[in-house]
Amino acid sequence: MATGVTRAQRLVLATVCAAAVSTMYAIQPVLAVAGPELGLSPESLGVLIAAGQIGYFAGLILLVPLGDLVNRRRLIGGLLALTSVGAAITAAAPNGAIAVAGLALAGVFAVVTQVTVAYVAAVSAPGVRGRNIGAVTSGVVIGILGVRVVAGLLGDTLGWRAVYVLLAVLCAGLAVVTRGCLAPDIRTSGDRYTQILRSMGRLVTSDRLFLSRGLITFFLFASFGSLWSGLALPLGARPWSFGTTEIGLFGLAGLAGALGAGRAGRWADAGHAQLISGWSLLMLAASWLLIAQTGPTLALLVVGVVVLDFAVQAVHVSSQHLLTTAHPDRAGSVIGAYMAFYSLGSALGAVTTAWAYTSWGWWASCLTGALYALAGFAVWGSAQLRMRGRRPKINQPTFRARYVTMISRR
Repeated sequence: MATGVTRAQRLVLATVCAAAVSTMYAIQPVLAVAGPELGLSPESLGVLIAAGQIGYFAGLILLVPLGDLVNRRRLIGGLLALTSVGAAITAAAPNGAIAVAGLALAGVFAVVTQVTVAYVAAVSAPGVRGRNIGAVTSGVVIGILGVRVVAGLLGDTLGWRAVYVLLAVLCAGLAVVTRGCLAPDIRTSGDRYTQILRSMGRLVTSDRLFLSRGLITFFLFASFGSLWSGLALPLGARPWSFGTTEIGLFGLAGLAGALGAGRAGRWADAGHAQLISGWSLLMLAASWLLIAQTGPTLALLVVGVVVLDFAVQAVHVSSQHLLTTAHPDRAGSVIGAYMAFYSLGSALGAVTTAWAYTSWGWWASCLTGALYALAGFAVWGSAQLRMRGRRPKINQPTFRARYVTMISRR
């Protein structure tokens, strides 16, 4: 039953999303410093990034569906507490193996972000569901991009472990706050856990809306990952030769774009989710023309980053609005399965942007990101054509006979 979400609760839930997702991405801007201290060789540093992503993927499949069975308020608090444990283990890790374990643990329970989105969708009235999802989902993007700035600054002053100490304390505190400020959301589904897991698999094979939105998200975040996993490469090279702090500050441009897309939730509530998705995917592809410009000034690149993050957030919010509206009684499992496409797409973007850059340079990385955006637009266009094809057609002979009869009676 929709009980509504207050402005204060939206702020708390957005903070939950930002803090939890930050535990996976905080290691990226301090990788060059953390790796040697943990005894890892340069060629094995990628395992620190992969650990969180693999854990997150597992949590999406195994933990997020629990939100359709239990009290989501209690589940959010428990997952936050366990995310805090993972961050604390990472902060105290004496070697690479313990750090990998801590990051993987934090990644598994960082799926509290998706449980939070499902909670908001469940308790929001239909007329404001998109607005609330947009506000809370903005916390995810704030965490992904904002933690780059914070980790870069703390890494240069207090050391790379400081950001994980901060995240451990923040997640633990939020576990207490959510228990006190959120209304219970009791699940009444008669399904068993195994039935919900099987239903997630059936979504891919039988639900056309879910499959199209999942594929769009796969390509959407492959394009997003192409930027944020590869941007440090040209900025750290000549002629700029920026350090981690300067590179991290580019996350502020991404935040501006992502926060600007908060309006997407209101557009979705007004029935424009499909239209906004199409235009935003074209904007995403066009943004790469600006992002490719890395000299002699970075002004065009900054504008491109703002446009890219605006487009990504607009499509992401629209997709979640459409899916939770279509499946209001199992928002948890639907969001979990949907976000698996996000996780796989982000991983693909991270791998291919590095490969393209080392092989041909930044222009190749930008071309790869643009092609991912166009692939997402092609999926959207195909889905729109299929929907139009299913609209009822006028039976021409019958229509003609009725018209003749009407004229003859005059």
